[in-house]
Amino acid sequence: MIALLQRAQRASVSVDGTSIAHIETGICTFVGVTATDDHSNAARLAKRVAAYRLFSDSAGRMNVNVVDAGGAVLAIPQFTLAADTSRGNRAGFGPTAEPAIANTLFDVFVAELNTRDAPVATGRFGADMQVELVNDGPVTFWIEG
Repeated sequence: MIALLQRAQRASVSVDGTSIAHIETGICTFVGVTATDDHSNAARLAKRVAAYRLFSDSAGRMNVNVVDAGGAVLAIPQFTLAADTSRGNRAGFGPTAEPAIANTLFDVFVAELNTRDAPVATGRFGADMQVELVNDGPVTFWIEG
């Protein structure tokens, strides 16, 4: 599984013009699922996201994770993260998981995040979402689980 983490001052997601999720300070996390992922990948990725140090300590160094910063996570399913972009001008989606599997693993990822003491809000799997984000820094990391 893949997560694109963006430290956010605030972030929200809407579907059909209606806001469905919103966070203030925290991490906006776009999550992609590959065809080779399983429950262990989802659990490992959630653990990494919760522990990843994106926030500054008193010395100004990125040594604080989202939980210790008092932040939240906005998790948004995004199948395009798992696309093959190695050649040409159009992505290939062969490496992505089938929707039913990806949805299940996204749910496992969210459930695991919920056990880690950071408030979690989510986008809607399979929906056409509009995401608003104020990236803080900007700070953006791409990680795998």
